Amino acid sequence: MSTANKSDVRKVTVHVLQSMKLKGEKISMLTAYDYTMAKLVDKANIDIILVGDSAANVMAGYETTLPITLENMIYHAASVVRGADRALVVVDLPFGTYQGNSKEALCSAVKIMKETEANAVKIEGGKEILESVNRILSAGIPVMGHLGLTPQSINKFGTYVVRATTPEEANKLIEDAHALEQAGCFALVLEKVPAQLAQRVAQELRIPVIGIGAGGGVDGQVLVIHDMLGMTQEFSPRFLRRYHHLGEEITNSVKQYVADVKSQDFPNEKEQY
Repeated sequence: MSTANKSDVRKVTVHVLQSMKLKGEKISMLTAYDYTMAKLVDKANIDIILVGDSAANVMAGYETTLPITLENMIYHAASVVRGADRALVVVDLPFGTYQGNSKEALCSAVKIMKETEANAVKIEGGKEILESVNRILSAGIPVMGHLGLTPQSINKFGTYVVRATTPEEANKLIEDAHALEQAGCFALVLEKVPAQLAQRVAQELRIPVIGIGAGGGVDGQVLVIHDMLGMTQEFSPRFLRRYHHLGEEITNSVKQYVADVKSQDFPNEKEQY
């Protein structure tokens, strides 16, 4: 018996993304953390919505992504899924829910899938997290990898500078990328790595490679929506293109509302019963 309805029939699937790579069609990906934003982003025909652990920064005000919990991610992801009809929804597994313990990784991924109805999970790291990747995949849960700048490891590296700039680091990244593909990851995010290296990885892998600060030679791009809409003012890396200055517009709109209330201009006769 079919139980399909509008909310669980999605036009973008893992298979669709693979077809896009084969056809040379670029993949668009943005973050979203709530129902209203997800609905707007989905309506604009985005291919993938990432419920990123960057919610720790832009939604909760933390300096790093480390404090966000599995329960926090489930809350955000469930909200996004309810707002997305077309896009593939991918959810970050937060720090401490998969590293060094493949059984916990599987439990975390299953909990996300059951409680949010998302389509896939994303985890950071290379060969060191392969056991967790394999466990998650064994449950039939699609996994997106993430290499290069891995924000959950910020305390290990101490800085957000470009990664894999030495031959040794570049070779390790290439090896890790192949290992993740061979394990069964359906896609890979490369963050803040040299464009030439990212292009090489995209050419060598059969799965889609999506970049953030990784140049235009990859199979798709991802940005944090608060950054690309200009809601965050402090963050201005070279790879960021601002498509709007929404932060200024919101502040100015609120100022106008305050002025209208103070002057008794709002509400007027037409705005009351």
